[in-house]
Amino acid sequence: MKKVRIWLFTISLLFYVIWVQAQQSPTVLLDQETNVIEKAIDTLKKREKKPYTIRFGIDISKPVMAQMDKDFFGLELVGDIRLFSEFYGAVELGNEKKTQQSERINFTTSGSYLKIGFDYNMYENWKGMNNAIFLGMRLGNSFHKQTVNEYEPYQLHHFWGSEIIKNGDQIREHDELQARWLEVVAGIKVKMFNNFYMGFSLRLNRLLSHTQPDNFDNLHLPGFNKKTDENVWGAGFNYTITYAIPVKL
Repeated sequence: MKKVRIWLFTISLLFYVIWVQAQQSPTVLLDQETNVIEKAIDTLKKREKKPYTIRFGIDISKPVMAQMDKDFFGLELVGDIRLFSEFYGAVELGNEKKTQQSERINFTTSGSYLKIGFDYNMYENWKGMNNAIFLGMRLGNSFHKQTVNEYEPYQLHHFWGSEIIKNGDQIREHDELQARWLEVVAGIKVKMFNNFYMGFSLRLNRLLSHTQPDNFDNLHLPGFNKKTDENVWGAGFNYTITYAIPVKL
C-alpha cells in the first residue's frame, strides 16, 4: 500500500511540474520572440539610410523679362538641399545686364551675384511628398560694374536747353564694384510631375554695404534690383523650375 501511495505521489508531482512549465512556456517564448523582433527593428533602423533631396533649376522669370525688355538680360540658377528636419540650405547664382535712364544719366549695370542662405518648410508633407511653404533668409553679394553711356549736365537756366554729353572723362566704366545685402524670403515649391517642381518666392532686401563709383552712385545692383540715394530697401521675386534628385547619405 505504501508503494502505491509513493507512486501516486510521484506521478502527481510530475504532472504538476509539467503543468507549471506548460503555463510559463508561452510567456517566456513570447518575450523571447518580442525581444528578437525589437532587436531586428532596431537593427533595420540603424541600417536604414535617410533620404535627402537635392533640387536644382533655373529662374524662368528673367528670360521672360529679357524677351519683354531689350535693355535687360538676366540668368539665375537655383538649388537647395535638405540639411535636417525641415531646414534646407539654399544657393542662388546669377548674372544681369541692364541699361536704364535716370533723370540725367543713361547707364548700364552688369555683373554677377551670389546668394547663400536657408529655408524653413512650414508645410507638413504626406509620405513621399516634398512640397514646401517656406520662410528663409539669404546673404547676397554682387560683383559688378557701372558704365555711364551719356548724361545731361545740370544747368540753372534752361532757356537754351542743355547738351547731352556722350564723350569725355565722365563717359567711362566704373568697375570692381561690390554690394552686400540681406534678404527675407517667402515662397512655395510644388511638385508638378515626376521629380519636377514649380516654385515662386517674394524677396525683401536690406542693403548692408556697397562700393560707390566716383562722382556717381549705384542706382541698380545685380540681384538686389533698384537702389535709390534715400532708401536702402529693395524687393524682388523669382519663378523657378527645379528638378529633384533623391540622395541617401
